[in-house]
Amino acid sequence: MSEKGGRRATTVAIITDGNGRWAQKRGLDLVEGHRAGADNVKARLRDAASLGIEQLTVYSFSTENWSRSPLEVAALMNMFAERIKSETPELDSEGVRMQFIGDRDDPRVPEQLRDLMRWAETTTADNSVIDLFVAFNYGSRDEIVRAADGFTGRSVEEFDARLRSQGLRDPDLLIRTSGETRISNFLLWQCAYSELVFHEALWPDFSRVDLEDCLDEYAKRERRFGGRV
Repeated sequence: MSEKGGRRATTVAIITDGNGRWAQKRGLDLVEGHRAGADNVKARLRDAASLGIEQLTVYSFSTENWSRSPLEVAALMNMFAERIKSETPELDSEGVRMQFIGDRDDPRVPEQLRDLMRWAETTTADNSVIDLFVAFNYGSRDEIVRAADGFTGRSVEEFDARLRSQGLRDPDLLIRTSGETRISNFLLWQCAYSELVFHEALWPDFSRVDLEDCLDEYAKRERRFGGRV
């Protein structure tokens, strides 16, 4: 089975890397880099919708990110809460359906933030222009281990139904920014056959043109899913 070049990607995942380096290059606090990165998520989300992408998944905070300094982690938690509270009504009006994947029940996640995530999901549940999946306190190995615990089924579909990322289709395309060339424990199960594109731009600098270039690169490729032409 194959897909000929020219097909468009409708499900895209992005490892939004480079916020810290973007801030350091400008002599700014790290939190300013994260704020610029959050601004860019919203901008590229709108571009994705206009380009026909149906699902966009962004890696916002990994299970490994707790190892960062307490000050940076606290600033990130506060920023996430502020952004969800202020931007959900706007995204709702634009037809965005928001879903958060990851371990939100972790006691380190502030209760207010958990409540805001549930509120955003409920508020936007009936929207259909584009799905935005936000991977928060997410680690793919953790997701797979939890799904495997007590699993007695035999099929891929049965296992898939046990994952945290319900409703998320396998990404056609995985993009990582900032020039790094690894996938960092992100959607390991779901990206088994995704096309990978590594882009040099730091995430806050990743533009609509850059996104279009990545989609064009995807369209040139032939997807065989283990088969032959």
